[in-house]
Amino acid sequence: MSKEVPREPEQLRKLFIGGLSFETTDESLRAHFEQWGGLTDCVVMRDPNTKRSRGFGFVTYSSVQEVDAAMSARPHKVDGRVVEPKRAVSREDSNRPGAHVTVKKIFVGGIKEDTEESHLRDYFTQFGKIEVIDIMTDRNTGKKRGFAFVTFDDHDSVDRIVIQKYHTINSHNCEVRKALTRQEMQTAGMGMRGGGPGGPGGYNNGGNRGYNQGGYNQGGGGGGGGGGGYGGNGYDSNGYGKCLAFLFLLNA
Repeated sequence: MSKEVPREPEQLRKLFIGGLSFETTDESLRAHFEQWGGLTDCVVMRDPNTKRSRGFGFVTYSSVQEVDAAMSARPHKVDGRVVEPKRAVSREDSNRPGAHVTVKKIFVGGIKEDTEESHLRDYFTQFGKIEVIDIMTDRNTGKKRGFAFVTFDDHDSVDRIVIQKYHTINSHNCEVRKALTRQEMQTAGMGMRGGGPGGPGGYNNGGNRGYNQGGYNQGGGGGGGGGGGYGGNGYDSNGYGKCLAFLFLLNA
């Protein structure tokens, strides 16, 4: 009898596990995380020369439902050490500024005039508990500027959302990104230049080729982000066009 092939994309079924003990093995990592579902892959990333653990690994489940179950069971302790599970960032997205920053707020662009707070709440509630929704408006005219910020009580809600770049809200296609403060963006820019945690480089280990994940990345430097910053309360409040242009500049 042939083994059932998982139908959901592998990227959605993969977790990055940071903060591992150097004593943790593929076997002990698997023994812990398979409590929440069947694993199709489990690996502790190691230095190719010394074979010493790099302090992180990846586990891939058979379904997204099992990933959600594992994340709901946080905190996790493996071999006596509390570890840091996060949704794995794809190779394509890993070089984006802020890709590995842990935040609880998202930027939602492409909002139309007829979109209300209730539309955003109804849609994003499926990803987790919402704390605040801010639809940005012109302070003089009161007209909506075409973007909003949504704050959750858990960073995993944000990580789940940004894996899917575009979302249909109130019948409109909207773009969603992590909302970063100026300080967070500057930190991410340092990482992109190889001058701080998380510079691009990536690992080469079977199915996890090319993964960069925050401060656990030991790769070399790359192109950095541009300047600029967010306005009022640490975020851009000067209009959706300027905010989106700023985001695209950083991703160029």
